[in-house]
Amino acid sequence: MIDTLAFDSPGRRAETPPAPHWRARLPWRTGEDWERPGPTPNQQRNDVVGAVVLLLVSALVLEVSRGIGAAAGETRPIWLQHLALALIILPLMVRRRFPVMVMLLCSTGFLCLSLLVPSVSTQLTFAGAYFAALYTAVAWSRDRRILWMGSAVVIAVMALWVLLSFTVSSSYDGMLERLMEGDETYRGVLPPLASLAIYNSLINAAYFGGAIIFGMGAWRAAHRRELLVKQSAQLEAQSAELARQAVLDERLRIARELHDVVAHHIAVIGVQAGAARRVLEKKPEATAGALQTIEASSREAVAEMRSLLGVLRAGEEPPAASDGGVRRTPEPGLAELPALVAEHQKLGLSVTYHRSEETPGDLDAVPAPMALSIYRTIQESLANVRRHSTAGSAVVALRTGTAETGSWVEVETVDDGRPRSSSTAGSGFGIRGIRERAALHGGETEIGPRSGGGWRVRVRFPVR
Repeated sequence: MIDTLAFDSPGRRAETPPAPHWRARLPWRTGEDWERPGPTPNQQRNDVVGAVVLLLVSALVLEVSRGIGAAAGETRPIWLQHLALALIILPLMVRRRFPVMVMLLCSTGFLCLSLLVPSVSTQLTFAGAYFAALYTAVAWSRDRRILWMGSAVVIAVMALWVLLSFTVSSSYDGMLERLMEGDETYRGVLPPLASLAIYNSLINAAYFGGAIIFGMGAWRAAHRRELLVKQSAQLEAQSAELARQAVLDERLRIARELHDVVAHHIAVIGVQAGAARRVLEKKPEATAGALQTIEASSREAVAEMRSLLGVLRAGEEPPAASDGGVRRTPEPGLAELPALVAEHQKLGLSVTYHRSEETPGDLDAVPAPMALSIYRTIQESLANVRRHSTAGSAVVALRTGTAETGSWVEVETVDDGRPRSSSTAGSGFGIRGIRERAALHGGETEIGPRSGGGWRVRVRFPVR
């Protein structure tokens, strides 16, 4: 009672060396090296409960079938018939823990009990228990090589048993005699022996083939589930890494913003403090104005630093009172450039601001992040003029245009001064920040001394 072709293809399992590609690509070999994890305690408990329930149902079905005469002619004791059912069903209690062993035990019991108690072997629950053993072996075996070797043994024994049933045994003689001597209306196109052999082969092919197909489907489904779990864990780890990288990028951005804010306001404070010291005794009114400017710049610097550093607080939402009433304001953009120029003019630096557009409305279409970079570039450039140059004036130009590669917006700050002999060289973070902002938007920078004297900072941003 076996389909001898059912295990041929899956049975050719590769040895330890890797298989050739044409074999590795075969659909039934997908994940063949994967070892399925053993059953969970809950699954083992379900196996025990399921086997007990099946045993009780089998006993009931056996008694019902005996009541309608299905076991007519059976002379063996009733307890032996129930024992035969128990021997084929009880191994299912550990079917997922020892799948191949249960398959071999049930196969042996199937053969022996079919010969010992033929009437029990025709019971539906008897065949169902053996089907479950075959299915579980294919679905849960962790060592596929042992599975296919054990399956080959089962195939060989079952095939031999079927062959002997048709040649040596007389189990089908009575059936054939009834077919040959009975009513002609029961005769088919094929001879009775051939018809019986084909019918029996088809039934067993569906029986064993179905167990194998369903078992392989369950095994592959478990493999896919584990792959999905691993992929989910990998995606979660990647998401965490992306989040960490986003935090680092935000902190770098804040570091640039903080440098620009502090450098600008400290430069203003330093210049005003020096002016106040020089005119402290001669011009008290001018001293008061300088001190007022220092106070305003320091307050503004503190407010902007609080605004920037507030995003670094992880999950904290402090009350407004603890923050001095400071709220985070929108990032500055192109609209705030006139106010920035006017602020430096109040501090004694003559700044000329030019704004030109190739097409009206070009500057209004500049994205907010790029506008912030332009603002910070001009802010850092003017702060450097006040700190490190003898220049008394500077020119800021903001313009748009079109090139072969597309539209662009350009900002340029120039002065006509020389480096101060008493000025420190600076940290270089300001110029580095300008270059980083330009690179962030794919822009080009030109920073350095002019041929006719003075200093130029020019940055061109492509507008996509």
